[in-house]
Amino acid sequence: MFALLFYRILLLSLLPIVLIALLLRSKNNKQYRQRISERLGFISNSIKPDGIVVHAASVGEVLALKPFINELLTNYPALAITVTTFTPTGSAQVKKLFGNSVQHCYLPLDIFPCTWLFLQRVKPQLVIFMETELWPNLIAQCHHKKIKLLLINGRLSKKSLHSYSKLKALITPCLQRFDTILTQSQQNLAHFIQLGARSEQCLNSGNVKFDISINDELAQKQTELAQYISNHRKTWIVASTHQGDEKLALLAFTKILAHFPQLLLVLVPRHPERFQSVAEQCQKQGFSTIKRSDKKVINDENIWLLDSLGELMATFALGDIITMGGSFSGSIGGHNPLEPALFKKPIIVGNDMSNFAEVMQQMQHENGIVQLKTPATTTSIDEQADELANSVIKLLSAPEQQHILGQHAYNVVLANQGATQTTLQQVQSLLNQ
Repeated sequence: MFALLFYRILLLSLLPIVLIALLLRSKNNKQYRQRISERLGFISNSIKPDGIVVHAASVGEVLALKPFINELLTNYPALAITVTTFTPTGSAQVKKLFGNSVQHCYLPLDIFPCTWLFLQRVKPQLVIFMETELWPNLIAQCHHKKIKLLLINGRLSKKSLHSYSKLKALITPCLQRFDTILTQSQQNLAHFIQLGARSEQCLNSGNVKFDISINDELAQKQTELAQYISNHRKTWIVASTHQGDEKLALLAFTKILAHFPQLLLVLVPRHPERFQSVAEQCQKQGFSTIKRSDKKVINDENIWLLDSLGELMATFALGDIITMGGSFSGSIGGHNPLEPALFKKPIIVGNDMSNFAEVMQQMQHENGIVQLKTPATTTSIDEQADELANSVIKLLSAPEQQHILGQHAYNVVLANQGATQTTLQQVQSLLNQ
């Protein structure tokens, strides 16, 4: 109790600094200074109360939860489904995917007055968090108000377990306030219990990120994007890149062009505020670059920069080889390889995929992915670029191996689907209590 009180006082005292930080971040993305009132808990009166709140922090979480949210809309048509995010890109994705079929607002800052105002307005029956999204103050208030709490797709890596253990006095009571914790794997379940969650409240449900499919909307987007790329060109997609990933990709690309001079590199930065700087970096390196926003057909250009939101998954269908960013620096932990696997694409990732440890184990066991051996912490970027380039060249030279890798990755996706249905059963159970 003392830890929570200290947490509340600390965050309240830091409120001016948090607001200043949001304003500073808005220099690169003006949307961070918009709808500040929502971040303070002042939610629009148009939001209907007494429903279900699902928190999806940003774009990746929104996309991963799409099948689950669609099932909620189908199964609970009389309840208001409110999807909250914390980033503007996540907000844009909610509006794009669901339109007016769900309610949407930012989840407020985890500061007592802000969260109190939020709960007074929304009055949810059930609040659903995802993976490692733990908001101690909001969770404590929900528990006090007897609002049901569900953590889905729970993920707690060894690294996160070590970090959270330092805050055990705050985190353990937070976990114990959940009615149910659903985890991605047995290993994650063990980590949650080690951190203080009760074994009877935890269940290994599997990973909802496996529950993806190619629907009509996705197929239409694929057709739309395909018109921009010449059919005869081999295409290498480097997706969800962070600072430093582009430099590595461009170094590798230079080496690959010596063997495949017509190769098209599709770069997809993770964060919109970096679109322009990445474009300038490509051009500075001497690569002819065309942006998705230009809406022009790609002819002889070297690079297509996907400076758009919500189109990455459909773009995977157009690639010959996919490389997932965020897996090279040792600080990000990688990004979801399951989406390109859905399209039976050969996938190359860096040495650090700690965010997807169980997924990687299964893909490697089935020989469905290529992981580089060179860690950023002990090797130079030139060595990393050499290994990445050699891996791409090897696959481009072996179409049959591309096919085998892609099929094996796809098999892993199919074999692990079903977590969404388990999660829905828990939702029903909690609402009926």
